[in-house]
Amino acid sequence: MTLTVGILLYNEVEVLDFAGPFEVFNTARRLKTRQQPSMPPVLEVFTLAETLAPLQARGGLTVQPQYAITDHPPLDVLIIPGGVHAPQLERNTVIEWIRRVAQTTKLTASVCTGAFLLAQAGLLDGMQATTHWEDQDDMQRMYPAVSVLSEQRWVDSGTVITSAGISAGIDMSLHIVRRLEGAELAQKTARQMEFDWQA
Repeated sequence: MTLTVGILLYNEVEVLDFAGPFEVFNTARRLKTRQQPSMPPVLEVFTLAETLAPLQARGGLTVQPQYAITDHPPLDVLIIPGGVHAPQLERNTVIEWIRRVAQTTKLTASVCTGAFLLAQAGLLDGMQATTHWEDQDDMQRMYPAVSVLSEQRWVDSGTVITSAGISAGIDMSLHIVRRLEGAELAQKTARQMEFDWQA
């Protein structure tokens, strides 16, 4: 059975926040296919956005989403990256979509300030979570129902996982691979990426 991983994009999204997880899941898929070439891929990873229009990520990188949130395959895992997140908190269509999709995913996760979008959707109420160190105080102030933790690369609260800033999203994504497909594939993925995984 192939598990689908959707990564949300928006204007001024942090590049490594989405590209790091994309690389982890795609590398895991490639390695597993090498081992079991006759089996369906274990993972399929793609990007989504509010529309199919090209987006400007941070630093001016132009990104083309693969799907719109109004028309995409069913999601097993949803990843919300960080970036210039404040305008997205006012995008009711996006926040409602996150809230709705999270009801049917196996896992919903955020990287960096993507946690603000999860909190805005009410998905972190009563849970422990983390975000970029620079934004932890703001998150605790804005969302007092969330217990914001510091000094954590990621926080696994069951069906919702949050990570600290930027490169921590790679650590978290490897943890998700471990949860879904086992420690061996996660470790091989980290090695293939030459990434010092803080497991």
